[in-house]
Amino acid sequence: MDAGIHFRHFTNPGGDAVIAPLLADTAKVADEAGFALFTVMDHFFQMEKMWPAEEPMLEGYTALGFVAAHTSRIQLATLVTGVTYRHPGLLAKTVTTLDVLSGGRAVLGIGAAWYEREHLGLGVPFPPLAERFERMEEAVQVCLQMWSDDDGPYRGRHYTLAETLNRPRSLRRPRPPILIGGNGEQKTLRMVAKYADACNLTVTGIDEVRHKIDVLRRHCEREGRDIADIRITVQNDIDPIQDRDEFLRNAEKLAALGVRHVHLRVPQPDPVGFVTGAAESVLAPLAQIEPAH
Repeated sequence: MDAGIHFRHFTNPGGDAVIAPLLADTAKVADEAGFALFTVMDHFFQMEKMWPAEEPMLEGYTALGFVAAHTSRIQLATLVTGVTYRHPGLLAKTVTTLDVLSGGRAVLGIGAAWYEREHLGLGVPFPPLAERFERMEEAVQVCLQMWSDDDGPYRGRHYTLAETLNRPRSLRRPRPPILIGGNGEQKTLRMVAKYADACNLTVTGIDEVRHKIDVLRRHCEREGRDIADIRITVQNDIDPIQDRDEFLRNAEKLAALGVRHVHLRVPQPDPVGFVTGAAESVLAPLAQIEPAH
């Protein structure tokens, strides 16, 4: 089992001037310690569910390009890109660019989007939920085609591309992995089973995770796919430093369900200290936990 780092809060007593060095230093420490994945949010405004919308929020792929220049091994993704934020052809090009410039470390994280205020605020179309899911499926199809040998047209209900030319090709072979985020049982997990290499569940209770994995397994059976081919990841809400033993016991329970990756949310004002402490506390014992297949 392994772990990742999620940098989601850019507000620090040092002000906006320390965002860049703190992000760089946190990513470097995570990279050197052996964390598997480094993610940032993909939002225009800070999430008002957590903090005031007026607090700082970086554009996701610019931030990841910056992180790529300060790291060498850790994989890079947004957790996750809302399908409404970018035309899928441009999204594929953006992720490919990140992959090439990072030496093959990009992961496409994608979801249906939910934050209406930021869409309305910046004039970005925010269609109804059912349409957003339709667009998400087409966006994944467009990305898959752009990462294939097929440079021909794509014609969907919502997107039409005359040619899916994408050069340079990604360094990752056969393509960057696709991670679909969310817990929806009818649409999200069905798309995970059909298209994704990984999923990210935001539920954290053991019973909730078990139920979502059971739903995903049934979708996989209908798609004729082995669930073992999908990397199941979950977000974590247990402090790996202060509550180390509880964290590791929970990780063992998750691994028994087939979870392979736990994602740690980095707090302010000392993200570097948190990542350093988490690495020293739990990375080695986590690596000894073998997920069920």
